[in-house]
Amino acid sequence: MDLGIAGRKAIVCASSRGLGKACAFSLAEAGVEVVINGRDAKTVEATAAEIAKATGTKTIPVVADVGTPEGQKALFAACAEPDILVNNNGGPPPRNFRELTREMMLDGVVANMVVAVELIQKVIDPMAARGFGRIVNITSSSVKAPLAGLDLSSGARAGLTAFMAGVARTVADKNVTINSIMPGAFDTDRLKSVLTKSSAASGKSFDEAAQARINTIPARRFGQPEEFGAACAFLCSAHAGYITGQNLLMDGGTIPTAF
Repeated sequence: MDLGIAGRKAIVCASSRGLGKACAFSLAEAGVEVVINGRDAKTVEATAAEIAKATGTKTIPVVADVGTPEGQKALFAACAEPDILVNNNGGPPPRNFRELTREMMLDGVVANMVVAVELIQKVIDPMAARGFGRIVNITSSSVKAPLAGLDLSSGARAGLTAFMAGVARTVADKNVTINSIMPGAFDTDRLKSVLTKSSAASGKSFDEAAQARINTIPARRFGQPEEFGAACAFLCSAHAGYITGQNLLMDGGTIPTAF
């Protein structure tokens, strides 16, 4: 399917690896000029080169922490008027909520809610003026089914979800959409890290820990980043203008809900 966005420009945050990279790759395959972002220069530049070589599409590496004003300035210096914004940021590590200090909580809310709002503030009116805009927030399935230990991540991302649900309705008539994707267990470095810690804590091998997790997923496998990237690209496409304020759950059927 031709997504109808060739020639558009996108900023994809935290896109040097994992799900962010998958989104950038799929957008580039659709002919979108993509800003590749991350904090490790070697990884960012390697990812940008890889995507450019594979797709023939212009990619711009930007080494920056999007949580800082300087980092955000660097993103918009590379792409002043993006047609597409994909918000992505790592969540705080698992922790008993009793151990959270005020500083930790504020840092978590800033990283997983405030930063996305700040970036959307910068792009939304120019998108509306041009009559096209696609904003996708990568959140988590824990927004829908919170997990103990991930309380800060779940709370901050749920806050972003509710915040944007209202905002989305204010620009729908300008062909600007705001949606979220809630990933479950995808085969990424982050999942491998979680499984490694689980393996160490339980005394099981890595493969045993992975299989135990797979057994909780009706699809009986982990999601592939390419699947996630394709879904993101569709939400950014010319065909998705009637989808806004929605949250797409991609978890292989793990959360047993009809809505």
